[in-house]
Amino acid sequence: MSRLPFAALFFVCFSSAAVLYAKEAATADAIRVGSDAPKFSVKDDAGKDWESADHYGKKFVVVYFYPADMTGGCTAQACQYRDDMSDLKAGDIEVVGVSGDTVENHQAFKKAYGLNYTLLADVDGKVATAFGVPHTKAAKEVRKSIDGIDFVLKRDVTIKRWTFVIDKAGKIASVDNKVNAKMDSAKIAKLIDGLR
Repeated sequence: MSRLPFAALFFVCFSSAAVLYAKEAATADAIRVGSDAPKFSVKDDAGKDWESADHYGKKFVVVYFYPADMTGGCTAQACQYRDDMSDLKAGDIEVVGVSGDTVENHQAFKKAYGLNYTLLADVDGKVATAFGVPHTKAAKEVRKSIDGIDFVLKRDVTIKRWTFVIDKAGKIASVDNKVNAKMDSAKIAKLIDGLR
């Protein structure tokens, strides 16, 4: 038996184990239910500082991370939150979407789909890191036409789709790392009803 096939087999096994460990490590770093919600400051879609401390403890806060503005699943998720927003607000729930997109990208996304809640620009992945949400740093572009104007939306960070619920005590009440984009809003509303 030659050494080359054995070496190749060892490399494949070692690489697979490393990838599996990296995925498990990312999940292990995630904030746990019952933990204090991470405090952070980041730009919102109006270019103003959004301070978590100004929002925690007053309402239930839903922080949903998503990969990118103007893409299929992310648009479906965003529009479901938009459509359910009056019921969510009536239930004392504040929703913020977080992605690696810029303030300008968020402004275009909100205009294109009439989004009626805040989007946060986690352009360097610091908020995702604070919550333990896996993300990658690599330049990406999405090209879209909005009201007949062509846009190129660029981002340097792509964040996995995770949703967190923060209760009125500022604690993590729920962590979902297997989010169904189209059903997220309804699932969260039901979950919060059970927490009351």
